[in-house]
Amino acid sequence: MELTGRYFQDPGCSFFLFGPRGTGKSTWLKTNLRNSLRVDLLHPESYRMFAARPERLSELIDGNPDYTTIIIDEIQKIPDLLGMVHQLIESRKDLRFVLTGSSARKLKRSEANLLAGRALYRTMHPFMASELGEKFDFHEALNTGLLPLIVAAPDSAQALDAYSMLYLNEEVKMEGLVRNVGDFTRFLEAISFSNGSVLNTSEVARDCQVSRKTVENYISILDDLLLSFQLPVFTKKAKRILIAHNKFYFFDTGVYRSLRPRGQLDRAEEIDGIALETLVIQHLRAWIAYSNNKHDVFFWRTKSGNEVDFVVYGDSGIYAIEVKNAALIRTKDLSGLKAFREDYPQAHCIFLYRGKEKLVVNNVRCIPCEDFLAELCPNHPLPGLKK
Repeated sequence: MELTGRYFQDPGCSFFLFGPRGTGKSTWLKTNLRNSLRVDLLHPESYRMFAARPERLSELIDGNPDYTTIIIDEIQKIPDLLGMVHQLIESRKDLRFVLTGSSARKLKRSEANLLAGRALYRTMHPFMASELGEKFDFHEALNTGLLPLIVAAPDSAQALDAYSMLYLNEEVKMEGLVRNVGDFTRFLEAISFSNGSVLNTSEVARDCQVSRKTVENYISILDDLLLSFQLPVFTKKAKRILIAHNKFYFFDTGVYRSLRPRGQLDRAEEIDGIALETLVIQHLRAWIAYSNNKHDVFFWRTKSGNEVDFVVYGDSGIYAIEVKNAALIRTKDLSGLKAFREDYPQAHCIFLYRGKEKLVVNNVRCIPCEDFLAELCPNHPLPGLKK
């Protein structure tokens, strides 16, 4: 597959670049920062040398004076290197560091805070549809996701299975994140049923036969490995009683599909609906990450049952987005958006569906989901809205 341009932009200073494996961090760095000194901590020899003597980083830089940009891949493998990076940033104003990572777990217990204000935090995400352009296949994206590693694979389904095993073996087993890999494997299957749903850790614990505390730890592992995230409830100036728990999502719809078991009692349209919702939220997260304007994404659900899938709130306003895996627009499908607009009259309401026409129904912009994703670009308004 030919190289696809990414929306991610070099901030021009020292920065962390986080993202799950396979999102294209290394490819972007090789393409855009070619004249750099690179340290790959996935390489066994490099890992051994720098783990034993972090100060060797200073010696390596002194021995290569032509390089002013230093890339350290998978910095979470040796958190002690952050102390050395901090010293070099302070003493060598001519240097800048690019620190990539696919896990934030170890860094939470490291000297990462020492770099606050000295290195920006940036994230890399799966492809956006508009990055792929004409190569974007909506139906394929719904089934296998948009991880560059998977999109480029000859057999995407097989690559997805291998991807899941990569994380299970390399990140979970080798890093000793869990004591019982069997329990964690059952947890992955159980938590897949919670994708796109409000988290109920007690229910997940019953399904995989472990304690609730263990499930909470496992969820934090997934979050730290950047494989999942949680959406909080939108509570700003709330006028109704809202639920308190977060919604859970895997970071890519293909990863969700690969972990979600299917049986005779499973309805295909239910799984497809969650996959569609996941595809939309992963695009919104990428749009936010790559845009200059600051936004956050939430969901909204009242105790009485009114719900909006996503609420984007930020510099440019409030956007309420409902996603339905249906080709027709029914009045009851717009009820959550109607309730939200009663509380937030300034909100822009968007309904994404599987139909073909762009419509305005009851002052709600109804947009085919495929069109919305294809037109979504960083630093541009959400599709369907005027500038």
